[in-house]
Parts: sequence; C-alpha cells; structure tokens
Amino acid sequence: MAGITQLGKGMMAVGWLLFIGLMSFWFNSIEEDRSYPNRTPSSHTENGVISVTLKQDRQGHYIVSGLINSEPLNFLVDTGATEVVIPAGLAKRLNLQPGRAKRASTANGPVTVYQTNLARLSIADLHFDNVSGVINPGMTGTSALLGMSVLKNLELTQTGNVLILRRKQ
Repeated sequence: MAGITQLGKGMMAVGWLLFIGLMSFWFNSIEEDRSYPNRTPSSHTENGVISVTLKQDRQGHYIVSGLINSEPLNFLVDTGATEVVIPAGLAKRLNLQPGRAKRASTANGPVTVYQTNLARLSIADLHFDNVSGVINPGMTGTSALLGMSVLKNLELTQTGNVLILRRKQ
C-alpha cells in the first residue's frame, strides 16, 4: 500500500512539473509575440497590389524580418533614414562592400558612412533590386534601418498599432 501511495505522489509531481513546463512555454511564446510580432511576415495580394501588415512591438517600433541578398536579418522601419543603413558588423556578415565615404546626419550627430549596393532586399513577397544603402561603422547591433531608398517605393498606412506596406506589382 505504501508503494502505491509513493507512486501516486510521484505521478502527481511529474504531472505538475509537466503542467508548469507547458504553461511556461505557452506564456514565453505570447511574450515573444509581443516583443517581436513580425518574425514571419506574410504578404497578401489583391488586385495586383502586394501588402505586408506589420504590428508595433512593445516600444512602438515596427521591426520585421527580411533578407538582403538572400541573407536573413531584421529591419527597423525608419522613415527618417534616407537609405537602408547597415551596421558595419552586419555588413561584414552579409559580404557587403563599402564604397565611397560620405557624411551623414544621424540622431547621434554627423558620421562618416560608406555607400553600398544591395542586389536584392526582400520582406515577404515585397522585393527590391539594386537598392542604395550605407554601411555605418559607428552603428552596432544586428538590425538594419529600412530607410527611404526602399520606403519611397511603398504606400505606408498606419492605423493604431498596425502599419501596412503596399506596392503595386
């Protein structure tokens, strides 16, 4: 009889541990979606217009996964950036070649950046070829700024905490 009681207690403990583990996994997934809701952006095409809908993250930013020359990275949508801006470390990983130096004004003051060309930039089914970008040696991190060299080709509509990017085919 004592063996059955011990077995029951053991099964109860395993059940609770399994329940706690599953709940932690579920809440972690919800938290991740709040922190980074555009990990896997999808496109919608209607009447020849491709659109991608983005949700704000917790800080009110629109960060979205995409590709530069078939390499995955994250973009921060930045209408204040003239071009796509890539941190030097990320540019090295992407094998981007720095071109001519030029001065740029940033929120942190003037900096020297290096012109580069992005053969292809993609976000879901939105594709852009021969995109102008700059490599910023003073910028750290693993995300690029999605600037106006791409955004000028899109219609942006923001309602509440949703941003829709639209492009005619």
